[in-house]
Amino acid sequence: MNRQTSLPSDDMLETLVTDILVVGSGAGGLCAAITARELGADVIVIEKSDKVGGTSATSGGGIWVPNSHLITEQGETDDPEMAVEYLMTCIGERASREHLETYVARAPEMMRFVEDHADIRFIAGEYADYYPDLPGARKRLRSLDPVPFDAGLLGEDFATVRAPHPQTVIFGFTLTMGEAATMTAKLPGWRWVFPRLFASYYLDLPFRLKTKRHRRLTLGNALIGRSLYALKQRGVKPMLNTALEELEKEDGATRSAIVTTPEGKRRIIARRGIVLAAGGFEHNDTMREQYLTGRSHSEWSGTPGHNTGDAITAAKDIGATLGNMDAAWYAPSVRMPGDAQAIILFTGRASPGVYIVDSTGHRFLNEAINYDETGRNLSQHDDQGWIIFDSRARKNYQIGPLLPGSVSPDRKWCDAIKQIVYKADTLAELAAMTGIDAQGLEETQNRMRRYAQSGVDEDFGKGGNDYERLYGDATVTPNPCLAPIDTPPFYAFKVFPGDIGTKGGVTINTHGQAIDDNGDPIAGLYAVGNSSASIMGQTYPGAGVTIGPAMTFGYLAVRHALGQLDTELQTVT
Repeated sequence: MNRQTSLPSDDMLETLVTDILVVGSGAGGLCAAITARELGADVIVIEKSDKVGGTSATSGGGIWVPNSHLITEQGETDDPEMAVEYLMTCIGERASREHLETYVARAPEMMRFVEDHADIRFIAGEYADYYPDLPGARKRLRSLDPVPFDAGLLGEDFATVRAPHPQTVIFGFTLTMGEAATMTAKLPGWRWVFPRLFASYYLDLPFRLKTKRHRRLTLGNALIGRSLYALKQRGVKPMLNTALEELEKEDGATRSAIVTTPEGKRRIIARRGIVLAAGGFEHNDTMREQYLTGRSHSEWSGTPGHNTGDAITAAKDIGATLGNMDAAWYAPSVRMPGDAQAIILFTGRASPGVYIVDSTGHRFLNEAINYDETGRNLSQHDDQGWIIFDSRARKNYQIGPLLPGSVSPDRKWCDAIKQIVYKADTLAELAAMTGIDAQGLEETQNRMRRYAQSGVDEDFGKGGNDYERLYGDATVTPNPCLAPIDTPPFYAFKVFPGDIGTKGGVTINTHGQAIDDNGDPIAGLYAVGNSSASIMGQTYPGAGVTIGPAMTFGYLAVRHALGQLDTELQTVT
């Protein structure tokens, strides 16, 4: 990076000059920055907030990569063509075969690149694609989880890593996805997961004297920690508290941006390209109201509060076209009083004896379907949703903000829990407390008692495929996702159509280049992740289809900006 203070300009702003400017410090942005440095380019990373990692840091951190070498290493094979067909079938009319083929072909390459050059490593997960019954789906190994990372390697820079989502932290530490699945489904060895991690955290006195956070980073924190460490080794330190104000376009190309830093406004000239990786617009209620359909509010989002669509708006202002703006990565959520982020119900919904009803007391969806589809169902359902369960489920499972009662009994409820969770000795009393129709609730109780005994949910098919059963309780038969609601006391809390980000943004081609209103690429401007129009359309085919494309197109964007790609361009809207 070069600093100049006397470049000609009307406003005489202090000017920074670099090869690549990356706006945003999530996984896609950091992957782009690492790629740039490995290819010998100067790079500046700016981050609007005071923490590195964006939504990626608070996420599961997984990437969806078909045909990766991790599948081969386990003695199995994957078929890229079948992976594309699976995606095409999932996504439907918004699918771009060119983009999906590019992703499926280049994601394994990106993954190898970050492993070999930045030691960013993953492990193949055991969970199925989200629509396992569709042609081309796999039951395991496409969704990859980040390997835990030792935060001690970051030194003082660890303090700049955004903390994991509060709902993933249990007594100071977090679980990997594999550990969480083992405990949730009570798979072999589940009883030892918690004691082992508890001991590793509390016996690490040197690190605990520095911070309350565990040195063992998992999930999105592991991915961001490793990425930040790779940049640190390459002499790149993200500029925090630095917000994009506007992009500057001249002679059809975008080579500079105006940013606001703690010291004032600056101009950054990016000789080779600008990569927008600043997230979506989920915390901008004006944009939500303009673009999203159904019930929607920023308070129901599970992401950090900094994603307000700044990069998307800046690109639109210089002629970039937008696409997929009516879509979000939906997820059911519950809002705890005083919390900055809503709690997302990723799991717990599939547990036996846990159901979602509306004010009529009746179910209106399959609670065990993937969280995106659950959230979209909630957003399009005009009535209020309620999670209901009994004391058997309460004792055994984590349900939203409630840890299993065997670990955290009701007497330990904090004031916030008491404000949102209703508890009653009978279903009739619970109905009176919540306003749910008592007769409808009783009818649901009778139906679920019958379905639990037969093992077949005749209404919505809960527990009917491998993905759903993975998050059930393996000790419950004949269906690990079905149990009666019979054991008092009974519980309920409201569930909202939340999200883990929006998925509409700048329309891009297969190199990640922004496309203008005439359908032409804007030289020097790229968009990845939730700042771009997602290639996944309105759907969520599998765990990691958010971060996987963000990193892959971040990698491809920089290679293109530096002149290392020369293939036919395709456009997705």
